[in-house]
Amino acid sequence: MTEKTFIAGFGGQGVISLGQLWVYCGMKEGKEVTFFPFYGAEKRGGIARASVIVSDHEIASPLVTTPDSAVVMNMDSLPLCEDCLKKGGLLLVNSSLVKQESSRTDAKVVKVPCNEIAEKIGDVRFANMVMMGALSKLTGAVKLDKLEAVLKTFFPESKHKFIPKNLEAIQAGMDAV
Repeated sequence: MTEKTFIAGFGGQGVISLGQLWVYCGMKEGKEVTFFPFYGAEKRGGIARASVIVSDHEIASPLVTTPDSAVVMNMDSLPLCEDCLKKGGLLLVNSSLVKQESSRTDAKVVKVPCNEIAEKIGDVRFANMVMMGALSKLTGAVKLDKLEAVLKTFFPESKHKFIPKNLEAIQAGMDAV
């Protein structure tokens, strides 16, 4: 199994954090991983993208040019993700911010209202974790079965108080799809 994923949105949505946590969880599950971030100089509002690969086998290149799955966190990222996604791939769309229908008829398009779900949990900043839960369930690339322990090693101790909400958001993302 090899899952190549392209994640796109704007700065402040947790795109880079989602990519980092995705590959960290994969690594903790004994998989081979790569993480290739790309973001603008702006602190918030600029572009944010991450290419990630999770595999049972050695990875030859960290570049993701034709992803198996693509995550669209904002409207500006939809055309980019549609263009690069492989035929028959999975397009996960944050339907809270992306109101336009995808033009891809040869892909599985799944809408997840990440922002609305995150707001119900208590903070829109959990939207990326909602998407991570959906990505896990739909791809099966990362199981997230020992997530609480992984989060404790991923986040600094000052952020441990947010782990229950992160777990709730990830489960809500799984339940949404």
